[in-house]
Amino acid sequence: MRLKEVLSKYFKGDGVVWGVIFALSVFSLLAVYSSTGTLAYKYQEGNTLYYFFKHFVLLAFGIAIIYVTHLVPFKYYSRLSQFFLYLSIFLLAVTLVLGTSLNQATRWLTLPVIGLTIQTSDFAKLALIMYLARVLSLRQDKIDEFKDVVISLVIPVVIVCGLIMPANLSTALILFFTSFVLMFIGRVKIKYLLSIGLIGILAVSLVVGGVLISGKKGRVSTWQNRIEHFVSGESEENYQAEQSKIAIASGGIFGKGPGNSTQRNFLPHPYSDFIYAIIIEEYGFIGGVVVLFLYLFLLYRAGVIVRKTTRTFAAFLSIGLAISLTFQAMINMGVAASLFPVTGQTLPLVSMGGSSILFTGIAFGIILSVSRSLEIEKETAAEKNGENKTDSQNQTEDESDDE
Repeated sequence: MRLKEVLSKYFKGDGVVWGVIFALSVFSLLAVYSSTGTLAYKYQEGNTLYYFFKHFVLLAFGIAIIYVTHLVPFKYYSRLSQFFLYLSIFLLAVTLVLGTSLNQATRWLTLPVIGLTIQTSDFAKLALIMYLARVLSLRQDKIDEFKDVVISLVIPVVIVCGLIMPANLSTALILFFTSFVLMFIGRVKIKYLLSIGLIGILAVSLVVGGVLISGKKGRVSTWQNRIEHFVSGESEENYQAEQSKIAIASGGIFGKGPGNSTQRNFLPHPYSDFIYAIIIEEYGFIGGVVVLFLYLFLLYRAGVIVRKTTRTFAAFLSIGLAISLTFQAMINMGVAASLFPVTGQTLPLVSMGGSSILFTGIAFGIILSVSRSLEIEKETAAEKNGENKTDSQNQTEDESDDE
């Protein structure tokens, strides 16, 4: 059996999306192996293969998750979306109270039995987009009623983003923007969206202002410092941005070659937050453009899936997840190029990480599940047409015999 036949048999769904997944995985393995050299000498006595194999296992697990998830019919995600939303709200609340804290940010929840640490906001992003896709698909006939929009759509977005915001402002803003765009695609009136946006800005401003006046700044002081230092160009975080720009500038057109990065020794997180800078340094402008277009291809193929499907939930789900992944990637790349302040956003499926790869894999798998259902419907329709043609031919032959 030829390779193409094997792939088409076991890897259903959009072939371009599968291609994007495997291409990003290759970039991920090469970049993580190169960027963790300093980390290996610091913590693993120079064993540079330690982090490579650790990341390889996580990435393989992520691809396995994609494969399993894409086999599940997308209609089941609609049924699970409400439960996932309630569970994510509960987990976010628990994380704020009992979560593991790092740099004044309580973003991680450590599961006591197995010791696994997950970033609950990753699960919340997935759950909220699934829920919004379900509600938008079910309430298209009531989408013009402001009260119904607020109750069924806006309140869940405000609750989830509000619980994420104290520890991770950038993730909350990305999720709010994704929800905003998804509601716009879902035919929510622009005047409603503008009103909701203004109310959200006012609410955040009042909360931040109140915190600053009270003197208990917490994470607000971190946000304030990042913005001020980004503008002034002074701070340790600006040092990260400067080293990132040096990496990008020294990469040139074709790059220094795999494993030849020098800025990995100066960037604090070259394997996660600034991995895109390492990719450009080693693979040049061409490598950076390829990675950029891989995410844009993902968004484009999601649009193709939307045009082909006749199911509103499938359309909203696939485009919502694709927008979320692409926008997160754009933010990560923008930070590496010093277009935005440091946010801590990873590059989906490329940066080293555990829960990030897990939930990114689920998102990719759901998009492929939608495209797989289109293939099944197409094959079923073709089989029915074939049966109808056969019946018609048999009927003609019988009539000919009667004559």
